[in-house]
Amino acid sequence: MKIVSLNTGLPREVTWHGTGVSTGIYKQPVSGRVAARKLNLDGDRQADLTVHGGEYKAIYCYPIEYYAYWKKELPGRELPMAIFGENFTTDGMLEDSVQLGDRFSVGSAEVVVTQPRLPCYKLGIRFQADDMVKRFLASGRSGFYLAVTREGEVGAGDGIQAIARDPNGVPVSEITRLYVAKSYAAKDVASLRRALRVTAFPESWKQYFRERLQRTNV
Repeated sequence: MKIVSLNTGLPREVTWHGTGVSTGIYKQPVSGRVAARKLNLDGDRQADLTVHGGEYKAIYCYPIEYYAYWKKELPGRELPMAIFGENFTTDGMLEDSVQLGDRFSVGSAEVVVTQPRLPCYKLGIRFQADDMVKRFLASGRSGFYLAVTREGEVGAGDGIQAIARDPNGVPVSEITRLYVAKSYAAKDVASLRRALRVTAFPESWKQYFRERLQRTNV
């Protein structure tokens, strides 16, 4: 597992459907070492801190393996590194194998997997397509966020080493599926009850699933 491309960017003003919007989704690959801090990477900022950034979303990862899928889905579209707004374009970290609570070392930093990405309309701005958000979520290829548990320096080419796995961990792909699922089977309920015990899983997600479970007759 490794970082193929490390990407940062500052918010910029763009016009979308005739309205001015501030967005930090436009990232660019950077070379050299970058400090990974509790809230973000140096040189990286988010425009709307109510839904982006923060301790549980310090670093957004997107697997390079998914780029091939999108090249087929979006023929003729150029897909430069970081077009999905990711900070780490990763190799070897797919959502069906990465679990909530997984801890990794990367460079001199340590990180933990916290949650999947739920795309907002700004992904549509980046792709200039209103349907991109729906297609992105339906694809099951949303990427995931990391919290920084030990600050350090990171860079493109750094290996990502597994340190520990939460005993209650659930694959990121499973959490995304359960978020959009219309109903739950017994095994789904079991998975969610495990996820609720993962310390790194944000309280906002836990509250959403608690409410869903209260309405589930399983």
